[in-house]
Amino acid sequence: MKTLETLLQYNKSIRAIGYNDTPFNRTQDNKVNISGIVCLNTRFEGMLWSEVTLNGMDATETVAEQLINSTFYPHIHVLLFDGISMAGLNIIDLPLLTKWLARPCISVMRELPNMRAIQTALTHLSDTHQRFATMCKAGNIHKSGDFYFQVQGTSPGIAAATLHRLSDQYNMPEALRIAQLIGAAVKTGHSSTTKHLQQMPCMTALLPMSSDDRLEKH
Repeated sequence: MKTLETLLQYNKSIRAIGYNDTPFNRTQDNKVNISGIVCLNTRFEGMLWSEVTLNGMDATETVAEQLINSTFYPHIHVLLFDGISMAGLNIIDLPLLTKWLARPCISVMRELPNMRAIQTALTHLSDTHQRFATMCKAGNIHKSGDFYFQVQGTSPGIAAATLHRLSDQYNMPEALRIAQLIGAAVKTGHSSTTKHLQQMPCMTALLPMSSDDRLEKH
């Protein structure tokens, strides 16, 4: 498996799988569907479909198990996520997923997270400290162009170049854009390209940091 750095250096195509959850009802749903969209650069190639628990703790294991057992796994270069959580606050353990799959994992955001709202939400769930620690493990929030992101398994510079390679006219990775469209269409009967990537992401900014360390630009 060629590294992202090598693929970028020699202008080779990058095959990514982008994950997003579907719309859900916070008061009625227990399980939330997630879609994993496989794209070669910006060309759609296939899809995985699964479910995770609303505000649960099973997102990391679900993604890893399904992808490893799929025909796509040997060909995937990088995993992309719409934020650092699915189905509410079902947190993705980015370093652990990177280790299990031996692939770089990137959490993508269009805006910096509302940390006060996330901190408040966490207090209403079990395993608050574990969720907090898992969020923090995702690492610093970086910025490149219109993207904010967290990355494990490769350098922030390589991750930034990869995101731009995988994006088209909507200025977001195509795999994440399609995941959003399909999930919305299946659950609501319609979809739109106007919704931005979610504002969920990591609690890293709640940790003591200097203003210089809080956000890294690339």
